[in-house]
Amino acid sequence: MNKHGFIRLSCISPQVHIANPNANIAVMKQELSKYQESDIVLFPELSITAYSCGDLFNHSLLLDEAEIALLKFAQHVGKQLVFVGIPLRLGNALYNCGVALNHGKIIGVFPKQFLANYGEFYEARWFKSADGSEPKTIILGKQKIPFGIDLLFKNQSYCTVIVSGSICEDDWMPVAPSAFQALAGATIQCNLSASNETIGKHEYRLETLIIGQSGRHISACAYASAGATESTTDLVFGGQLSIAENGKLLANSRRVGGGLDYEDKGYAISADIDVKSLITERHRMNSYGDCSARYSINDRRYLAFELSENHSERRLLKPITGTPFVPKDKHKLEERCAEIFGIQIAGLKKRLQQLGDNPQIWIGISGGLDSTLAALVALKTLDALKLSRSNLHGLTMPGFGTSQLTKTNADELMRLTKMSIHEEDICQLALATFKTQNHYAFGVIDPNCTLEEFKQELSQLTSEQISKGDLVFENVQARLRTYLLMSHGFVLGTGDLSEMALGWSTYNADHMSMYNVNCSIPKTLVSWLVRYVAQHDYKGKLRKALISIAATPISPELLPLADDGSIRQLTEEKIGAYELHDFFLYQMMRKSHSPEKILYLAAQAEFNKNYSSETIKETLTLFYRRFFSQQYKRSCVPDGPKVGSVSLSPRGDWRMPSDAEVNLWLDLT
Repeated sequence: MNKHGFIRLSCISPQVHIANPNANIAVMKQELSKYQESDIVLFPELSITAYSCGDLFNHSLLLDEAEIALLKFAQHVGKQLVFVGIPLRLGNALYNCGVALNHGKIIGVFPKQFLANYGEFYEARWFKSADGSEPKTIILGKQKIPFGIDLLFKNQSYCTVIVSGSICEDDWMPVAPSAFQALAGATIQCNLSASNETIGKHEYRLETLIIGQSGRHISACAYASAGATESTTDLVFGGQLSIAENGKLLANSRRVGGGLDYEDKGYAISADIDVKSLITERHRMNSYGDCSARYSINDRRYLAFELSENHSERRLLKPITGTPFVPKDKHKLEERCAEIFGIQIAGLKKRLQQLGDNPQIWIGISGGLDSTLAALVALKTLDALKLSRSNLHGLTMPGFGTSQLTKTNADELMRLTKMSIHEEDICQLALATFKTQNHYAFGVIDPNCTLEEFKQELSQLTSEQISKGDLVFENVQARLRTYLLMSHGFVLGTGDLSEMALGWSTYNADHMSMYNVNCSIPKTLVSWLVRYVAQHDYKGKLRKALISIAATPISPELLPLADDGSIRQLTEEKIGAYELHDFFLYQMMRKSHSPEKILYLAAQAEFNKNYSSETIKETLTLFYRRFFSQQYKRSCVPDGPKVGSVSLSPRGDWRMPSDAEVNLWLDLT
């Protein structure tokens, strides 16, 4: 385990020698030697003897040799938790058992509770099912070893690493023992299996038993099944190996019938389990705690095991996506865009239905991404309500920083979509406000002049003068735009989730509206939504205009333009890349990761650009400063649809004091 809470877990399906324990442990030793960096290693059911021994399980010779082989194999296990399967005698009965090995010792044995004895299975012919009435210990190698269905394995250094073991059929039950193990604290659940292969069976195993269980239990589920060399007589074993975490598949092996060549020599899979995230998710989902209090068994025995602690900085096996809100797979991305767009439309439709029979919508069209997405949602909503698109009133409000590029994009968007077109230049109103306030723009321009003189003075400002900033100059323009919009009627907001997180808005200006369809969509996803709509719903000039908007640099356009008329105020040059901010937002909000862990993940993440460690750290520091200092803006934002797992609505997912101090987080960056 490393200090960030990651446990490396491996499942191995070795080559099997039926009824030959010594040959089996020789293979298992060889396989185990390849996975010394793994913290937990899982072998299949009855892996010491093989599952297919049949009536040979009634022979003491096989059972004696299996116990001897187990004791030999245990000596080769280091500071790892290793699970193997074996038939063991206790009193007058034979049990199908899983054995936990650690640091050269057998630390516990758990028997199978539900025996498959239908169809092709005849386990009750040889084994007894366990029900908890069994003796609490078993003698192995002259040592008393804990035995029972109540065992859990707890790491002595990291108390949240609690591992449970179950055997094949146990997890197929309507009320599986693994459910109670999870409620008793198990964060990693291991199932030793020997499941034969039949048509379609693997889909149920994978989706329902493994992935589904990991989601319901908020745990990691590891599954190791016997492979093709276990096959004999009427059965073929597929050798499926799977690891899932909280409803997501992390690793999955080839198997017999899976369309890939199967290797009889055995194979393995590995994955890194984020145990800290699992615990955080259980705490966040308070109903999980209620269920645990109601149904968990309190008399569990927790057996300690050791793990090596020298893996603190190892790279994770699975690539870390730098764009957690944007799927890499094109098909999944399109599915997500369609789903989000549908949720936005449904939310706005309900709001508009409360405004009367002929609702009128006003929206500020800037020619940028956010307002374009909001406009597209509004247009589709009007279509769904069978209302004229002219009910959407697009208002452009050119200011001192409006570029020809965005103005052209805005005009084209309004014209081609057939919304009502309006324009109100805010420059004269802004100058009048400066005069009223006696505000000298950038500290040097006397407001007591004509508009043309004022614009001339602005054009002569140096880059150094502009770089010093003038919040009054910017905020007056932003608030005038909102004032004009709200003077007309129902205003549709356009600000996105990333802007809300950073407080990148003017209070009571673009910060406010009557309804905001973009409020839980991160900036990195907005451009893909616009592109998706452009490709699927429009063609010709309108598609071209939308693609142009998607490629436009992000800017509030509140500062004077450069000499060549280009946009001078580029948002990402001021606050850092939105790609980084959205990555930080996801890791902090969805995963509750510490700054130290976020930096660890960011150092391994696959971003669309290369960022130095200094840039990542500086941007993370800025993210935290702004996130904490701007909470007061998020405390009063308009309604809007939640579309993903991260939301900053004060009425739903995020309730944070406006005056919380950031020091604790900054100390760890």
